[in-house]
Amino acid sequence: MSHSLSPLGVVHTALSLVPLLAGAYSFIRHRGIDPSTRSGKVYLWGLVLSVLSAFGVSSTGGLNPGHAFGVVILLIAAGGVLVPRLRFLGRLRPYLAAFALSFTFLLSLVPGTNETLTRVPVSHPLAPAPMAPVVLGVLLVWLLLFVVGFALQCLHIRTGTRTAHRLSTAE
Repeated sequence: MSHSLSPLGVVHTALSLVPLLAGAYSFIRHRGIDPSTRSGKVYLWGLVLSVLSAFGVSSTGGLNPGHAFGVVILLIAAGGVLVPRLRFLGRLRPYLAAFALSFTFLLSLVPGTNETLTRVPVSHPLAPAPMAPVVLGVLLVWLLLFVVGFALQCLHIRTGTRTAHRLSTAE
């Protein structure tokens, strides 16, 4: 049940790799997606371009739930960028921003995993359908990595906050 990619589908797939690579780099280099870094900016712009290019790609010929999913991802990313500016959230701001931006990365893996496993290898895809056990298993692994990764980000934020507080009170 393999489907060939249209030329726009190929462009969309290539654009979708940008946030994947930039996000992975950001997690490794900065311990999270930080919009003030180059990799964070590349991640966010790549995410926007990936979602926008998805509107031209549809197996049903029109808007579908995947397009709505992309819009939700963009709204969460916008929230992750805006949260640090909302003073009334106090100490929760860095945690909420880290959660939102990391969550967009996780959510982006859902269609990517689905599309990859139901198309590759071309002659005999690993998964016959989006809800196949292999797809669900990989998504479960992504979810577990997200939970562990977010816990580590929280630890890093908390440690950084304590260090910054100690430095400011020492002066």
